[in-house]
Amino acid sequence: MVSQVWPEWSGTLRKRSGGWNNTTYFVENSTRRAVLRIYDTHKDREKIEFEHAVLQKLGILSLPFKVPVPIATPAGETLVQLEDRNGKFSCLFEYIDGDSPTEQESGYFESFGVAVGTLSVVLAEISPGLAPVYRPYYELRQAYPLCTGEVIRELCLQPPVPFTKLAKGLEILYYAYENIADSLAELKGLPHQLVHGDLNASNLLVETSDHRQVTALLDFEFCTFDVRAMEPAVILSGLLGHAEERAAVRDFCRGFSTRVRLTEAEIKALPVLMLLRKVDVFLHFSTRYLEGTDEAHVLHEQVNQLSAEVTQLSVGAAQIQGILLEEQGGA
Repeated sequence: MVSQVWPEWSGTLRKRSGGWNNTTYFVENSTRRAVLRIYDTHKDREKIEFEHAVLQKLGILSLPFKVPVPIATPAGETLVQLEDRNGKFSCLFEYIDGDSPTEQESGYFESFGVAVGTLSVVLAEISPGLAPVYRPYYELRQAYPLCTGEVIRELCLQPPVPFTKLAKGLEILYYAYENIADSLAELKGLPHQLVHGDLNASNLLVETSDHRQVTALLDFEFCTFDVRAMEPAVILSGLLGHAEERAAVRDFCRGFSTRVRLTEAEIKALPVLMLLRKVDVFLHFSTRYLEGTDEAHVLHEQVNQLSAEVTQLSVGAAQIQGILLEEQGGA
C-alpha cells in the first residue's frame, strides 16, 4: 500500500508496540523515514480531516517543538481508505527524531509544561477551516451513546461474569460518573478554545541527547473545541501515583504558567476537570468493550487503574490545585 500510494516513501516497515486506538509502523528507506498510522477505532473521514487540518496549520508555524506533519499523496490526499482492512483509514507522517520518556523519568516536566502552554496559546489563535467532530469532554452522554445511565449502572453495580471480581472498583467509577454529572453544566461557562485533549508521556518525544527537553508533541487525533483548562487537567490527572508526583506536578505547573494564565474559575474547576478525564477514559474503554473492539481483559486493566486513580484524586486533587495556584501567582 505504501509503495502504491506514497511511492517515494516506500521502504522497510517495522511495527511500533503500544497504543490503544491505532496501529503504527515505522517506514524507512535509504533516504527518508516516515510513520504510517492505521486508524483502528473508527472510519470517520471527517475526524481525521479535522486532525490533519490542525496539524497543517501548526506545521507552517515556527514552534519550539515539532508536531506530526501529514504527507500528501500525489493526488493531494492526506488519508487513504484501505479496502483490505475493512475500510479503515491510513495516513503517513514525517518521522520526528527523539525518544519516548520512560515512566520513571521526571526531568522533562517543566519543559513539557512550557510546550503545552505554548501549544495552548497557538491553538487559541488558529482556525482549521473545518468544524471539530469530537465533542468536548463535558458532553459525556452524547459522546458515548452506548454508555447510557442504565448500561453503566448495570455494568458497575451488577457486573457481568468477566468483571465480578472488580465490583469495588466498578462501584467507585460508577459513583464518580454519577457525581460528575452535577458539575458538567458549570463547565460550559469556562473559556473555550481548541485543545489537544490527550497529552501525556506517551504522546511526546524528548531530545535523545537531553531527556529534560521536550522536542515533539504527538497524536492530535482527539483535538477539539473544549474548555481551555482541560489541557493541563488531563496531564495533571495523569501524574497521580508518579514516583515523584509532587515534584512532577510543580515542574509542569511552573513551565505551563510561563505561557498561560488561567482564570480563577478555571483553577477552581481543576478537580472536576481531572475527575472528568478519568470518567471519560472509563466510558471510552467501556464503549470499546461493548462494541467488541476490545476483549474483557482490556477493560479489566483500565478499571483497576482508573478506580485507584479516582481514589487518589479524592485525596490529592486539592494539593495539585494548590500547586497550580501558587505557580500561577495566586490567580
